[in-house]
Amino acid sequence: MFPTVKKMMSEIDARVDGSVYGVWIYGSTVLKDFQLGWSDIDFVALVNGPISEDQAKKLLMLRQDMLRAEPDNPYFRSFEGVIANASEYRSQSFRRLVYWGTSGQKITDRYVPDAFSLFELAKYGMPVYGNNEWILPAPAKEELVSAVYRHYDTIRNYAVQTDESLYSCGWLLDIARCIYTLRYDDVISKTQAGIWALEKHIFPDESPLRKTIEIRQHPLAFKDREDIKLWLKELGPVVQAYADVLEHELPDV
Repeated sequence: MFPTVKKMMSEIDARVDGSVYGVWIYGSTVLKDFQLGWSDIDFVALVNGPISEDQAKKLLMLRQDMLRAEPDNPYFRSFEGVIANASEYRSQSFRRLVYWGTSGQKITDRYVPDAFSLFELAKYGMPVYGNNEWILPAPAKEELVSAVYRHYDTIRNYAVQTDESLYSCGWLLDIARCIYTLRYDDVISKTQAGIWALEKHIFPDESPLRKTIEIRQHPLAFKDREDIKLWLKELGPVVQAYADVLEHELPDV
């Protein structure tokens, strides 16, 4: 995987005329939890000087361009992140940036990184191209708590019903990680958060979490199984029961 990371970052640098300031990866790749078929390669690429419209257009479909050039490479479609001017990222005020996400890519002037990502970048981010030193401090405890509250609201609003996607059971790992963050003011991988929750007996019904960890560790073996699809589709009440546990962990703010 890391040769592909280097190749991608070198190509980003070429498309901004050699003006990359630095590139950092974070998330499951750095936390030793990357699983092909589930995980993303999360990154932030920062550039010296403004990104021109022409450069942004060259960057927009880079993932697809690289995949067409190497169709057997399974990692190009996994890249998710932002390519932005370093000063604009520091001030969180953007004139133009390129965003690659799960559902597509866009050129935009709006981007708000969440506190979990900023914390991971500051504490665990791995420089892979250009400068080594990350440019922003880790968010304070209050910011992490606020991020957990927002994630809790998302779970209550959008995870009442689930579908056949493997990501449906990922809500359980997200909840475990939120509880870990509240208790320890730190961020760990989703799989390790699930294992920790089992060791601490955080949830009354542990069997869904055990199955989720198994799926997370071997996603390609489970993605086309009809019994798993049915289980995932009916997981909404379980997610909400786990969210009940998170609710009791939330501090008053």
